[in-house]
Amino acid sequence: MPVRIPKARPSEIATFGAAGVAGFAPFYFMLPGAEERLAHQTAVWAPRWERNISHFAIPAQRIAQRIEPPVQRTVKKIDDRLPLERAAQSIDRRIKKGLERFEKANKQ
Repeated sequence: MPVRIPKARPSEIATFGAAGVAGFAPFYFMLPGAEERLAHQTAVWAPRWERNISHFAIPAQRIAQRIEPPVQRTVKKIDDRLPLERAAQSIDRRIKKGLERFEKANKQ
């Protein structure tokens, strides 16, 4: 009895579609007149995109402004907890000692 392949989910179809577009885009741009077609499509669609993006830009700015202070505090807390300065000094000390040993070994 042959094994049946399960039906593709919409997310799989979208993923394969995006991969196909990304994979064949270089070939599309090699065709003659591709730049003109792309410029025409950009001229047609750009005003629509700019009009529609304004619906999302202002709320996104508000969200970013609201989220920035807690994220900044969290980063500062993490930065204060990490012993970065001590670790850097330790690494510096080890490098210097290693160079000193190397110089002593070469002098002998």
